[in-house]
Amino acid sequence: MDFSLLRNIISRYCVGEENWEDSRTVYIGHKEPPPGAEAYIPQRYPDNHIVSSKYTFWNFIPKNLFEQFRRIANFYFLVIFLVQLIIDTPTSPITSGLPLFFVITVTAIKQGYEDWLRHKADCSINECPVDVVQQGKVVRTQSHKLRVGDIVVVREDETFPCDLIFLSSSRYDGICYVTTTSLDGESSHKTYYAVPDTMAFRTEQEVDSLHATIECEQPQPDLYKFVGRINIYKEKEEPISRTLGAENLLLRGATLKNTQHIYAVAVYTGMDTKMALNYQSKSQKRSAVEKSMNAFLIVYLCILISKAVINTVLKYAWQWSPDRDEPWYNHRTEIERQRHVVIRAFTDFLAFMVLFNYIIPVSMYVTVE
Repeated sequence: MDFSLLRNIISRYCVGEENWEDSRTVYIGHKEPPPGAEAYIPQRYPDNHIVSSKYTFWNFIPKNLFEQFRRIANFYFLVIFLVQLIIDTPTSPITSGLPLFFVITVTAIKQGYEDWLRHKADCSINECPVDVVQQGKVVRTQSHKLRVGDIVVVREDETFPCDLIFLSSSRYDGICYVTTTSLDGESSHKTYYAVPDTMAFRTEQEVDSLHATIECEQPQPDLYKFVGRINIYKEKEEPISRTLGAENLLLRGATLKNTQHIYAVAVYTGMDTKMALNYQSKSQKRSAVEKSMNAFLIVYLCILISKAVINTVLKYAWQWSPDRDEPWYNHRTEIERQRHVVIRAFTDFLAFMVLFNYIIPVSMYVTVE
């Protein structure tokens, strides 16, 4: 009994492929393996659609507000503004609310414009023309329509549209030269090698006749690591297996140089490509400037709290004498007289926080940006 087939079926449809698979199988040219070779199960992988933008039309306002109020200074001034609305403070809520609204609005406009530019760039990249081999002919399509398993033709000075396994080259030695400046900043030409059993293919018909599968690891962001295997099937012959490494993987964003053209098969597309995975991981990180600013903000916040505590203590030490508890120029209301001393002390502490809140400038983030 074929237990591997049973495990594949149960895992794929009952557990979910992303939860159990530590490898993926790519059918080159979307051709099923020959009978008896291995079980064919259609794979579900993302298309080649790239999204580098952070927002959409629907989530811009809530997501942008959430990100802005994650910043210490913005959240601090929001709290100060709410305190001014709730209790009787020495200053008007407008003095905190209006500058905060202005800063949040200016930052939102700036980030919205930058994200709109990302949307335009994504649209341009996704609609970029790409040549694909189908039924022995070269067919032009758009980049976002590429699927895992498609055989792609890339010409000199063109950028690779996705992560590809190098099959053959216009060069007879089966190599190609690539620059990866947009990925790692290196401008020197790097050498990549075609699969030995396919490097002799010269025409679309020869490449399209290939009957093979690729087994490789799941997408991960390391640019210099790749582990895989190609299984080549021929009539009345045993399958041929060859190991694949990073020298066979052409990365999205790299550019073909000093080579007329190459044939390669897509193994990682869209947001599964190494370039996209690296972009996603970096986009979540805060800049070094913002981290240092947050450290200073915490120091100033501690100073502010200390000043508010000291002034609250001094106030009640001064008012400890009955003749100073209620001066003639500031009579209390009946509600204030009946309020518990702890509540009054906490309210006074918040009032001092509001009074000294300008130790932290509300426009700090906008000024730095």
